[in-house]
Amino acid sequence: MMKKGVTILGATGSIGTSALAVIDSLSEHFFAVGLTAHSNSTLLKELIGRFRPRFAALADEDEARALQAQCPKETTVFGGVEGISAVAAAPEAQVVVSAIVGAAGLLPILAAIKKGKTVALANKEPLVMAGSVITALAKEHRAALLPVDSEHSAIFQCLCGNKNQKIHKIMLTASGGPFYNKDINLSDITPEQALRHPTWRMGAKISVDSATLMNKGLEVIEAHWLFGVDVEDIEVVIHPRSVVHSLVEFVDGSIMAQLSQNDMRLPIQYALTYPERLPSPVKRLKLTEISPLEFFPPSLDHFPCLRLAYEAGKIGGTMPAVLNAANEVAVEEFLQRRLNFLDIPAVIEQVMEDHVPVDNPTLDDILNADSWARHTARTSQRRCT
Repeated sequence: MMKKGVTILGATGSIGTSALAVIDSLSEHFFAVGLTAHSNSTLLKELIGRFRPRFAALADEDEARALQAQCPKETTVFGGVEGISAVAAAPEAQVVVSAIVGAAGLLPILAAIKKGKTVALANKEPLVMAGSVITALAKEHRAALLPVDSEHSAIFQCLCGNKNQKIHKIMLTASGGPFYNKDINLSDITPEQALRHPTWRMGAKISVDSATLMNKGLEVIEAHWLFGVDVEDIEVVIHPRSVVHSLVEFVDGSIMAQLSQNDMRLPIQYALTYPERLPSPVKRLKLTEISPLEFFPPSLDHFPCLRLAYEAGKIGGTMPAVLNAANEVAVEEFLQRRLNFLDIPAVIEQVMEDHVPVDNPTLDDILNADSWARHTARTSQRRCT
């Protein structure tokens, strides 16, 4: 295969560093064109020195200028959202790995799509917020959207060679997070406890989302846009072993599943090499060592965030953007110990109840709803505490 240039948005996070590990292991096939980070300038400087990208960017413009003075001359460092978007649109890259946490990834993704690039989506929030805008723009510019989330990559792989209209149901697997089936008072949960995921090692925000199961709710909405399946036809099942990454049931009753080790390098590599497959250094899965494989239905009473995500997905319009924004605010307040764990869904539900959704929203409608929801969530948060 031809050697491809790859830009990684969010290069210093867990997905970003895994993507760089894939590039490093397949250096005869890939090279880094651009690397961006939110604020971790120390690690970004180290990565620039190692991978020698043509472009880099930091969210803070002052930090970007300081980093430029410390970087090799062949690397140009940009600052701010505009700078990150410029790196996403750089012509030297054929593939852009989008691993920026939260809504901040939306505008850089749009910049990459407008240049017709293949976008490997590792952050679900942009599609949750603006699925209609992103998918329409991708179609207009013939940009491919390839999933990197392990669950959506699993579905994508199960659908290879199968037509989407033959789907009866998609089943997204969830580990259940650190509190599933545990005898624990959820009102006493600390950030440290919420961050202790039993299977995956992830960033703080996504770890809390996994504990509330909001992460799975966002994935339901993401799957709706990626695969054209109604929200009602996407089921979440608890699978504590996290070996089966998702399943597809077809109209004839057959079910296909994708199994592998819990290692994000696998779905990242598949997105980079698609439609080809290449050898991977990831440890092989031994079926005789993974039994039993168990699946359970989640309780929407125990996981109200999942219920709220289904509601937002069914309502559509600007409601998913409001759900996402309120969740981002509530999770950050919880991590800062200003909000109780059980108040996370309470804040989100209050903001959703206060919102009048806009159908068929434009990008401006979505951004306005996002801004409104963040402000309203902070007000609701004060009422909860």
